[in-house]
Amino acid sequence: MRITGQIVDIRGRRIYSGELLLSKGKIIDIRPIDHAELRYILPGFIDAHVHIESSMLVPSEFAKLALPHGTVATISDPHEIANILGLQGVYYMLQNASMVPMKIFFGAPSCVPATSFEQAGASLGPDEVEELLREPAVKYLAEMMNYPGVLNNDPDVHRKIQAARNENKPVDGHAPGLRGNDMETYFAAGIHTDHECITLEEGREKAEAGVHILIREGSAAKNFEALIPLLKSHPDQIMFCSDDKHPDDLVKGHIDQIVARTIGKGFDLFDALAAACLNPVKHYDLDVGTLRVGDAADFITVKNLQSFEIEQVFVDGQLVVDNGQTKFQMPKIEVINKFNIGRRKTDEFRVFWSEGRSRIIKAIDGELITDSLTEVLPCKEGLAATDKSRDLLKISVVNRYKDTAPAVAFIKGFGLQLGAFASCVAHDSHNIIAVGVDDDSIARSINLIVDHKGGISAVSPHDELVLPLPVAGIMSVENGSRVAAEYGRIDHFVKETLGSQLSAPFMTLSFMALLVIPSLKLSDRGLFDGSTFTFVPLFEREI
Repeated sequence: MRITGQIVDIRGRRIYSGELLLSKGKIIDIRPIDHAELRYILPGFIDAHVHIESSMLVPSEFAKLALPHGTVATISDPHEIANILGLQGVYYMLQNASMVPMKIFFGAPSCVPATSFEQAGASLGPDEVEELLREPAVKYLAEMMNYPGVLNNDPDVHRKIQAARNENKPVDGHAPGLRGNDMETYFAAGIHTDHECITLEEGREKAEAGVHILIREGSAAKNFEALIPLLKSHPDQIMFCSDDKHPDDLVKGHIDQIVARTIGKGFDLFDALAAACLNPVKHYDLDVGTLRVGDAADFITVKNLQSFEIEQVFVDGQLVVDNGQTKFQMPKIEVINKFNIGRRKTDEFRVFWSEGRSRIIKAIDGELITDSLTEVLPCKEGLAATDKSRDLLKISVVNRYKDTAPAVAFIKGFGLQLGAFASCVAHDSHNIIAVGVDDDSIARSINLIVDHKGGISAVSPHDELVLPLPVAGIMSVENGSRVAAEYGRIDHFVKETLGSQLSAPFMTLSFMALLVIPSLKLSDRGLFDGSTFTFVPLFEREI
């Protein structure tokens, strides 16, 4: 096969008219020619850190939506499904991903469960992690969220890191806000990346310590604007990632959007493309072509080098996308799950009022971190009540693995004026999480998810909407475009009917139970201070 166009040689930092000769999935020659059509040929894009499950799609359907944006490979941490189904879940992802042409590389989840302060559906100890790291398809030890365990020399944590070293596989980091001596100790343990930097100062300190910085732009966490200056000062250490991408956003764009924004800000074209196409291949030692003779024929053609509108996508020499249309067979999706609870009653979400100020979770649009506030709650008939005028709503986490009493607290930042919405996509244990203005709405939204054994839902006094997610309670069996449309409908309902002002309310909600991200979060066992790694009471008595 012969492909002609303007060759974008990232390593040589030049563009020239040329042709690729392909045979048996490889590039066997690259030749300059006098004239070629005005389309650009360049390596495909790579998402350097993503949890595919957060798209609510199985890997094959994720691939169907991502490949048309020029994404030929991902570095994927399957710890969402691992927290639900353990090794069975990880092998499910490997099997499903192997049935489509996108090169989806998985890591061995390092922190399942993420903490001992919540109920997950499974656990992966050092033995299971070692088993996964021996798999050729598993390329790295996924994000080491247990940074206290690293700093305090937890033997299981360091055994997992050593297992990756024994297999010559890198270790991904997760160290939000970690600075100074603690930062140096954490990365000296053999950890090589971080995708949790929020400020330029934090990113620069870590980059100067030799850490590879992943600039994240997902559906909720958006750190591009803060961190993109690092591309100029540390171009060889920068990669792009989405981390978590909801299906409606994935339909619109992926790493192609980040590259286009980078170029639009005036950054060097070849530095931007290296971050998107080359640096992940080098760091993770991936079998992904980078437009060299002898490489796998993994490349894309684009109309221009500003918007990066994709024309064609090739993987192993196979044309897999042609003008937005995928050209491969989709596999049948099997359903596996673990969901063991019944419907909840309205009175389970009551909170008896206590003297003193209440601790309030403060959600921040576009961030995974939260603030911790205190407010005096209204009291009605001995019960602590919500206050829509001050945006003080109820939040609840319901254990999906066994029938226990719901955890209930209060939250600010969602802006609901009526109703409630809920999700079984709740990092990392994927219990059910809900926010609402009243107990009845919260119970209704949660029961919609219970009835379908997973999903997202939203309710008003007169309407009920639900997107069933039967695969592990967090992924759909439906066509990705259909899931994206239905998700968009429920997201619009939460914003326009219920009144939320958040840019991605479901994505923000999904992180309100993520205990490893400071500061105040809610697990199925109660309020948790992520700065001190301790449970705290709802009411803070005044002294």
